[in-house]
Amino acid sequence: MSLFLDSALPADARQAMALGFVAGITTNPILLAKVDRTPEDAIAELADICPGPVFYQLTAPTVAEREAEARRFLALRSNVALKIGMTAENLVLAAKFAREGVKVGMTASYGAAQTYLTCEAGVAYSIAYVNRSTRLQGDGTALVSEMRAVVDACDTTTTILVASLKSASEVVQAVIAGAHHVTIPLPLLLEMGDHPLSDQAIEEFGRSVRNG
Repeated sequence: MSLFLDSALPADARQAMALGFVAGITTNPILLAKVDRTPEDAIAELADICPGPVFYQLTAPTVAEREAEARRFLALRSNVALKIGMTAENLVLAAKFAREGVKVGMTASYGAAQTYLTCEAGVAYSIAYVNRSTRLQGDGTALVSEMRAVVDACDTTTTILVASLKSASEVVQAVIAGAHHVTIPLPLLLEMGDHPLSDQAIEEFGRSVRNG
């Protein structure tokens, strides 16, 4: 089980890495657009901050151009990983990179059948969007459960990485449903570490110590 940061901001990356238990960073074109630098410079900086995998999502319009784009980003740092949109033609590209030892995630997977093909292609991650799937299909958590069942049935090295998590409850439900990894933004990550009743108990213990 791994926890990833979902952000392209260097400040977020530094704060997350300082926690000591965040395994890597996921980005996407929307997150990278919020950073005032080129995607290449942003990914390189994040990869310098984070020792684990830093995912870049391919955006070029053709398979050949996506392969060239991927190789350009992979050359930046040894810990750069790839997110590739889940389509049949992209699976061919993903499998090629997987055979080369690149960490690849098939992103925007909305069905367990796609996860099955991801397993057969030998790709490391099948990535589900939980909140978005709930809005568009009705039950993102059920999708995660089905994807995990497929992975277990295939006895594969493919794992389920879950994104599009908007609340602590969604994170917990995704983990219970079988996600191997989750990726969340820094504010949600920090929010999950706090609870009003925890604060109340700590204050009560402190008062007890101070009062003897």
